[in-house]
Amino acid sequence: MDIFSSVSAFIALSFLFLLLAFSFLILSTWMGKSITDPKCPPVKGTVFNMAFYLHRLYDYQTEVAKTHRTFRLLAPGQSEVYTTDTRNIEHILKTQFDKYSKGKHNQDILTDLFGQGIFTVDGDKWRQQRKLASYEFSTRVLREYSCFMFRRNSAKLIRVISGFSGLVFDIQDVLMRCTLDSIFKVGFGVELNCLEGSNKEGTAFMKAFDDSNALIYWRYVDPSWKLKRFLNIGSEAKLKKNIKVMDGFVHRLIKTKRELLAVQQDYNDKEDILSRFLVESKKDPEKMNDQYLRDIILNFMIAGKDTSAGTLSWFFYMLCKNPLVQEKVSQEVKDVTGSQETESNIDEFVDRITDAALEQMHYLHAALTETLRLYPTVPVDGRAAEADDILPDGYRLKKGDGVYYISYAMGRMTYIWGDDAEEFRPERWLKNGIFQPESPFKFVAFHAGPRICLGKDFAYRQMKILAMALLRFFRFKLADETRKITYRTMLTLQIDGALPLYAVSSTFIGKSINDPKYQPVQGTFFGHLFYFQI
Repeated sequence: MDIFSSVSAFIALSFLFLLLAFSFLILSTWMGKSITDPKCPPVKGTVFNMAFYLHRLYDYQTEVAKTHRTFRLLAPGQSEVYTTDTRNIEHILKTQFDKYSKGKHNQDILTDLFGQGIFTVDGDKWRQQRKLASYEFSTRVLREYSCFMFRRNSAKLIRVISGFSGLVFDIQDVLMRCTLDSIFKVGFGVELNCLEGSNKEGTAFMKAFDDSNALIYWRYVDPSWKLKRFLNIGSEAKLKKNIKVMDGFVHRLIKTKRELLAVQQDYNDKEDILSRFLVESKKDPEKMNDQYLRDIILNFMIAGKDTSAGTLSWFFYMLCKNPLVQEKVSQEVKDVTGSQETESNIDEFVDRITDAALEQMHYLHAALTETLRLYPTVPVDGRAAEADDILPDGYRLKKGDGVYYISYAMGRMTYIWGDDAEEFRPERWLKNGIFQPESPFKFVAFHAGPRICLGKDFAYRQMKILAMALLRFFRFKLADETRKITYRTMLTLQIDGALPLYAVSSTFIGKSINDPKYQPVQGTFFGHLFYFQI
């Protein structure tokens, strides 16, 4: 047989293999799914349809959810059920908690990045990590230390943004760097100094982490990802490279911390979380080895950095779109802290952001919560049925089916939030000026039930401290009002690309504001910019 014939035969066999594989994929997706059974959720396509809508996936899911509160996308071997029904969400996250797990499908997708961390495991592994993390988050030492570090980094952030006076800058990038510094110091006792841009290794880690977040999510719509991983090609090759960057960084961090702890005697009052986990690992070094600690670190990373930085980015975007809300929050900052416009000492101001002051910031808390309602950190999350079940809305599930609640879509459902569901209105959270929480099954940004986010208060503290600091010294405006701001489709909801803003100083130093010899001050020239559109 000549070379031409051999090549032709190889091409023919390859084509036949691909055709058979594709046929099997189609058959396993559609067969045995009770497509026309009214007792099952209505079918709105397959999981592979999501690839066509990937750039606007959560808005597409919202459009479907407006006509079908619960619907199905077919997948090979099982169905993926999506719901915005609060009764269903309480059912799977609380009432029937033991009948639902993360599921093999989700674990297969997520484990390469998050390993055996708290977000991917079930059963005893989850309970052990949950118990230890719950204790750590409740300690006075961690609370006081984290608040100190958040205040310190907020002062750094003010100075960095002051350097952009009159210039356009990307606030999302600045916030990501700032919160990364805070998380690494509070979580792992390490000074990254990413905010000042002096740590290239830390910056590389942040980029590798965010890119891995997006690449992992791609697996949900790519039926060939396991083959790509085996062949180490395409998106899987990129993911493997990014994970190698993160693993090297994290393992060096663990090694350094172990060496430091070896020469320290007082193990009982460690401030950072990693040190406390390392102390705990001495009780069971085989189970709590370096790989296990690596998984804990990366799970803590996505919970800490992405919640705070991502939400704050959307928060400042919404303040720019709603300048009256920005003014209300700024005024509350001044009222609660007793600060004056003429004061310019940054360190003195951040010292005023005490626990008592944070508790009084009801309007800011409402504005942050309203941001999370419309732009939840995790736009889609869910579980898998461990047995056949019937949801409260009457639809049946088969064992192995995934059940996902769409937090992004829920925030836009009029039957949940009223006719103004798509409006940014912090006042919906206030009663007589006091913040009033909603059911966690209605506002599910921090999950709900036994797996509700342990770091909720931790995240709010960091967001409120940073927001108070920035809004005391600056007013913000979009650099381009016409540009459409949207999200990057990944596990967490980040703004796609940059969020370019102007920051205008809100201080009036040397302006003789109270001198009766001068005409009364009614604002600044820049104030016209904020009210031009209203």
